[in-house]
This record gives sequence, structure tokens and C-alpha cells, in this order.
Amino acid sequence: MTTQSDTAPPSLEDLQHWTWVMGRAQQMMMEQGLQAMKGPAEAMPVIPGFNDPATVQRVQDFWADSLTIWQRFLDPAQAASAPVAAAPADKRFKAAEWHENPVFDMIRQSYLMIADHMLRGVEALEGIDPKEKDRLRFAARGFVDAMSPTNFALTNPEVIAKTVETRGANLLKGMQNMMADIGRGQLTHTDSTAFEVGRNLAMTPGKVVHRTALYELIHYAPTTKKVLATPLVIFPPWINRFYILDLTPEKSFIRWAVEQGISVFMVSWKSADASMKDVVWDDYVAAQVDAVDTIRDLLDVPAVHTIGYCVAGTTLAATLALLEAKGEAEKVASATFFTAQIDFSNAGELNLFVGDEQLRLIEQVSKDGFLDGRYMAATFNLLRGRDLIWNYVTNNYLLGKDYAPFDLLHWNGDTTNLPAKWHKSYLTDLYRDNLLIRPGALSVAGVPIDLTRVKTPSYIQAGREDHIAPADSVWTMTQVFTGPMRFVLAGSGHIAGVVNPPSAVKYQYWTNPDTVATLDAFVAGATETKGSWWPDWIDWLRERGAATVAATGARVPGGGKATVLGEAPGEYVRAP
Repeated sequence: MTTQSDTAPPSLEDLQHWTWVMGRAQQMMMEQGLQAMKGPAEAMPVIPGFNDPATVQRVQDFWADSLTIWQRFLDPAQAASAPVAAAPADKRFKAAEWHENPVFDMIRQSYLMIADHMLRGVEALEGIDPKEKDRLRFAARGFVDAMSPTNFALTNPEVIAKTVETRGANLLKGMQNMMADIGRGQLTHTDSTAFEVGRNLAMTPGKVVHRTALYELIHYAPTTKKVLATPLVIFPPWINRFYILDLTPEKSFIRWAVEQGISVFMVSWKSADASMKDVVWDDYVAAQVDAVDTIRDLLDVPAVHTIGYCVAGTTLAATLALLEAKGEAEKVASATFFTAQIDFSNAGELNLFVGDEQLRLIEQVSKDGFLDGRYMAATFNLLRGRDLIWNYVTNNYLLGKDYAPFDLLHWNGDTTNLPAKWHKSYLTDLYRDNLLIRPGALSVAGVPIDLTRVKTPSYIQAGREDHIAPADSVWTMTQVFTGPMRFVLAGSGHIAGVVNPPSAVKYQYWTNPDTVATLDAFVAGATETKGSWWPDWIDWLRERGAATVAATGARVPGGGKATVLGEAPGEYVRAP
């Protein structure tokens, strides 16, 4: 007969005893293995990566760290008194149980120790191609993040406690969240009902004054009595919706620029469909030229200021080179580049996605002539898997939490489709083969382009923590263009470093008036300024021409000879 004592859980002493037994057994096996590895050369040949001195030392370090964790678990009093180096802050393990409960503390320390040794092992690899090592590093980091004990219900104390508290309701809610994401083919990051374009996003008043098969042109209503004589046109990346620059009113770069007394135009790209199967990069360059010419004609001005963000900035560089080659460079008074690259030799981890296998996969999923935007969203999520994937697995699938409203993440999930031909050539010609930086290697509309001939005054902004367009890569632009330039290094990354209104009083930026050859030299002699770089940009823009005109007539959307096709934010931004 089974008695109550037969089914009683083991005591702490029992647990500690058997833990010691397992630890001692592992120690004995490793001692024997290490001794064999250190035997005479004739008995055991040296095999790199297996028993060479450096590998043996890493194995010894691994097991020494492992045994230290076991010892701390077995003797909590000694562990509490032992000096332990402070680990970097890791919000995955912020719950008290990860540090106060011996079992979960051991799980946490074991995971961090194994992760550290795995990543160090990749760094120690020698004799392999640098690009292959980058792929291994990326894969190892992704694996380490995926295997975190926080991602599994039975090894996460918060999930266990929540499951007991709610009697499993959190797991059912999480299952509902997960099935919904599987159904839509995309990970959810925010409350989908909290935001809507035209309701509380992209609200700056304006009119659609021009439309083509590729883009709509929006003219925003002035809010000042006078505006700069030279208008501004913004080219956002067609990989996402344009309203990253027109989020909620307090974050909107467009609204802020209008308030500074600028006639602002915005290009809103069409999300690709089967009708755009033959669209290539030349078409986007032609669209930028068309937008410039349309604005010049509508306002009867000789030139416009331009902004190109990310891939649209890369395209703007090609547009400037094309205009220079055709003797029409005077159409653009200045060019501002938000986190844009022209040299892709140091383009960061996106270079890992341009191998033959990845390109074949893109072809397979683009049979209708366009790439579903959800594939690109998944790629960008992988670049920050801990924050954009596993954080949501834990909070919304395991803990069953409701999604918090966040305008930036709503925009991030509002994907756009990409023309397949353009996307393939972009990955091969620019990322893989790096042709844009080579004078004459690429042609647009049959005209060879040479970026070294671009003399247009340029304001070049990079993000210090940008993982999509690394600051080093953006910096190359300063070494290629030959016109007057101002380089600004902003705090934060690809999005927050750009969308940083002065009212937020966040981050900082660095400037350096000296002519230097490297980003390191720029930083070494730079002056740091707290807050947004936007005021610095508007001062620079006014230096290109401070003349103003009355904000009447054609300066009002629909005034002059413009035909109003609809209200901002237009139709294309709402299209699937």
C-alpha cells in the first residue's frame, strides 16, 4: 500500500544530495576526458576545435563555471557570501524568483553561462570566411535567445505562478493570441484596435495633389503666414508606410516641419500587387524625378529640398547622380538623408540574407510578382529577436497578457508588399555585389551613374545604435559626395533616432565641423548636444536659402493649378 510518506516531495536536503551526486559524476567524467585529451601526442593527435590547447581551455572554463553554479546551489549560505560579478541588466529575468528561488536562480545562471560560452566559442573560431562567421554568430545568438528559460512555461516562475493563480486561463488566452497570429501570418506587437490611419495616426491636414501607378503626392496645409520659398519633398521607404514621419501629432516630423514654415510634400508609395510585377529600381528613381518636377511646376519654383529615408535615401543618391549626369542637378536645392546607405560593404546583419538560398526562397514566395510584406517584417523581427519575438511569446502567449497600445509598433506591423524584380535586384546589385558605390557600374534609364559627381548640399544623419543601416555604413556617404555636407550622429537607432521630436527631450546628437576621414575620428572630436537633432537640421536648411513667400495661392493645397484628388493621408496608405 502506498503511504503518504511514499509520495511526499523530496526535502531540500534530498534535492541537494542528489544534485551533488550528479555534479560529482559530471566532474569525474570531465576529469577523465580532459586527462585523455592531455595525453601524449602519439596517443591522441591534436584536432583543432576538439583537443587543441585553446579548445581544452574553453572546455575547462565551461566546466569550472558549471561546477561553481552547482556549488552555489548546494550551499546557499556560501553563495550569498561569495563575491559574484554583477551581471548586465537583463529584463527577461527581472522577476524576484529568478534571483531568490534557488532552483530558478540555478536555471538562470546555467542558461546565461551556457549562452556566454556558446557565443564565445563562435568568436574563437579561426580559419573560416568572415561572412560565414557572421552567419554563425547570428545563428548562435538567435538560438541562444530562443532557448531562454523565460520562453518555456515549465521553466518560467512567472508563468507557473500565473497559471496557478488563473487556473490556466492565461494559457488559454495565450493560445488564443497565438492562433490569431498564425491565422494572420504575422506576430502581433500591439493592440490592433488602438490606432487607425486618419483617426489618430497620419493626421496632419493636407491634400493628395498627384497620383501615379506607383505613388501619391500629398501637399500639407501651411500653418504659418509665410513659408520658405523652396519647398520640401520627403521620400519615405516603400518597405513601410510613410506615416512613420506622421505618427501621433506630438511625434510627427511632418507636422513639426510645417510649423517651422516649410511647404511640405510627402510621397506615399503604393503597396505592390500583381500589376507591379515589372517594376524595377529605375521606376522608383523616375518617380522621385517626377515628384520633383511636379512640385516645381505646381509652385513655379526652380528647385526643391529633398529628404530620403533608408532605401528611399539610397534611391535619392542615385536620383542626384542621374540629374547630375543629365545636367539637371539644379532641380534639387539640397538633399537630406535619414539613415541611408550607398556603400553596402558594411551594411550590418541584413547582409546575412542575400545568400543563394535566401534569394531562391524569395523567388519561390514571389511567384505573383511581389513579395508579401510579412516576410520582410519577419526578417526585421529576427534582427532583434529578443525584443520583437520572444518578449511577445512570453508576455502574450505564455502569460496571456493583453497587447499594449504603441503607435510605433502599430506602424511596424502595417506591412507593405514589394515588387519582386526590384527586391531581387536591390539585394543582389546593392547588398551582395555593392555596385552603387562603383562609378558607372549601375545605370538608370540607360544612363551610367557616378555618385562621386554629386555636388548637391547634403545633410547626412545616422543612428549610433542603428542595426539596419549601421552608422559606419552611412558615414561612407561623406567620403563619396563632393558637395558641401553636414554629418550628424544621432542617439538611438533606425527609427527612434529619426523620430525624436524636440518636445520629447530624449537622446542626443553629435556634430563635428572638422574634416575627418573616419567615423571614429568624427566621434573623437565631436560635440554632444542633448535632445533632438531636428532644430539643427532646420537651421541648416534655412542656410541653404532663407527667402520666404506668402502662404497663399499655390502654397495652399489645391490652390493654383493643382487638382485635389483626395484628403490626406490618401488612398495608397490604406491599401493592403
